[in-house]
Amino acid sequence: MNSIGIIGAGNIGQAFARTLARNGIEATIANSRGPQTLAELVASIGPSIKAGTRQEAAAKDIVLVAVNWSKLPAALAGLPDWNGRIIIDANNSIEAPLFKPVDLGGRFSSEVFAGLVPGARVVKAFNHLRASLLGSDPAAEGGKRVLFYSGDEAQAKAEVGALIDRLGFHGIDLGPLTIGARLAQFPGGPLPILNLVRFD
Repeated sequence: MNSIGIIGAGNIGQAFARTLARNGIEATIANSRGPQTLAELVASIGPSIKAGTRQEAAAKDIVLVAVNWSKLPAALAGLPDWNGRIIIDANNSIEAPLFKPVDLGGRFSSEVFAGLVPGARVVKAFNHLRASLLGSDPAAEGGKRVLFYSGDEAQAKAEVGALIDRLGFHGIDLGPLTIGARLAQFPGGPLPILNLVRFD
């Protein structure tokens, strides 16, 4: 089983951690203020989730990054070479509290994100659902809640797809980042916020 790190302890990072914990999957979660500030959070989530430093979370096989857009450069600065590890881009190019779109100069958000994690295999995922849905039981109305993912490296996508399945969601591969990440990015893409359910 791949080790998992989480950089960002906001709504999406917490929801992802709770979903992992519900399935007994271990992970290390980190924020910008240090592991001591996460003690209460990890205690509320469960024993499979540990607080750590950014460096400890970034050293895992699969690292989910979910940070306010303007804080991404600082959150990812000074970390060791990613060396082909899988980085899940769960970010959206908006800023709370106004949720004003960030001007990306014509680029899509995962393209910008990939430039901040050189050497990583980037997979876009876990960004299009509200945190309340991501952190809740994916079994819905007799089906499975849908999670979209995309990426340019087949093995990386396969590993993220397997994790999505293990968490009880129905994963749908949207193809390469140039297509899938554009479809799933918020704002701009047609897929975010949609709560879709797959029935067998």
